[in-house]
Amino acid sequence: MAATPLRPLPDRYLTPEDLAALLVVPIETIYAWRKRRVGPPGFRVGRHLRYDPTAVRTWIDTQTTHEAA
Repeated sequence: MAATPLRPLPDRYLTPEDLAALLVVPIETIYAWRKRRVGPPGFRVGRHLRYDPTAVRTWIDTQTTHEAA
């Protein structure tokens, strides 16, 4: 059984700040995960970093599946 985030995911692309708030982690953690390529996949829109809610959901499900195993 996969864990769910504290709040439902929005229907729009997430900013790093949105993702940090959703996962209740410091914004620095989001950037550290991106640098180490261990967090949810993000993409650039010009100079802005965004996250697809569907990819974030998949990443969360993968993380919770690994923890349960």
